[in-house]
Amino acid sequence: MHGVSLLWALRSPCNLGCRYCYFGTIEEHRQAMPAQAGMLSHLARTDLELATIAAFVQTLPASRVERIFLAGGEPLIWPPIMDVVAGIKAAGVQVVLCTNGIPLNRPEVVEAILTTGVDAVSVSLDSADPDYNDRWRPARNGQHGHGDVVAGIQALITARGDDRTPRVGIYSVITRQNIDAVTETAALAARLGCDYFVPQPIALEPDHALHQQLSLTPTDAHDLDAAFAQLYAAPPVQLPAPSYPGQVVKAVTAERPGFVRCCFGGTDLFFIEPDGSVWDCPSGLKIHADAAGSARRSIRGASATTLFGRGGGCADCHLFSADCVNMWPLMGFAEFLPEGSPS
Repeated sequence: MHGVSLLWALRSPCNLGCRYCYFGTIEEHRQAMPAQAGMLSHLARTDLELATIAAFVQTLPASRVERIFLAGGEPLIWPPIMDVVAGIKAAGVQVVLCTNGIPLNRPEVVEAILTTGVDAVSVSLDSADPDYNDRWRPARNGQHGHGDVVAGIQALITARGDDRTPRVGIYSVITRQNIDAVTETAALAARLGCDYFVPQPIALEPDHALHQQLSLTPTDAHDLDAAFAQLYAAPPVQLPAPSYPGQVVKAVTAERPGFVRCCFGGTDLFFIEPDGSVWDCPSGLKIHADAAGSARRSIRGASATTLFGRGGGCADCHLFSADCVNMWPLMGFAEFLPEGSPS
């Protein structure tokens, strides 16, 4: 029986204003907050309080949950975050922190990551080119940017020393504007001493303001395929499974929605929102479909054993999109961790 992976968007606020963030933008939501189930906002006032989160974490030891990816928003700007991490680790569950990297410049944050035994830290960086990265991922204070992200990565890698724990990697959002990031940001990851690199295709709804400008299309498939071929011919760091490039190109060229046989969403992978809502899959298409047809579940007052108890089976899904491809590296994340890592 496989263990369960949770992608947990733990908090809503963020110190960056990424223009293609899956939470939407603060500017848009100041005018009109999204009201649909499953729609996120950095301005949300419904994030769970620490006590409710802690109560759920205490139910993890008897559950199938094996690994939790803590994301946001930016989880490392929430003061109690390391208390949550410590509780998850005490339950015998692996923790992967997903961060924009800027908080890693604070020595107390790095020290807490090391002392709590975080298994991996995935840092978002969309280009080796500072100008490109900061144009699409601007800081809200107008001061921090690419240089701070790189410095944060370096601080963590230096602090962990020869132990190489936690593993450190870079995630890059690939658009039709930065296909070269597939190879160039991977090379940067290697120069920094990172352990892994994941290039993930952007996933924007057709009505998103940046869809035409950024979304990968079949006309980009040749360049994308060539970039992946170069990357996998001489991998500078660990990469997702060899099948991943083909999955990315398929997502870019396939009709939407497409089809996946025996999907792991709702069986071995679940998504938790900052308000505690639980969805069978992080895919926007799947959340929209589930929100229209089923009662919403929550971790509030619930047990991980009950929420994630079933296992073994899987279901065919007719909602394949670029969103789905971003889940495959999560499900294969064990390859990035040391053999025999405790869970």
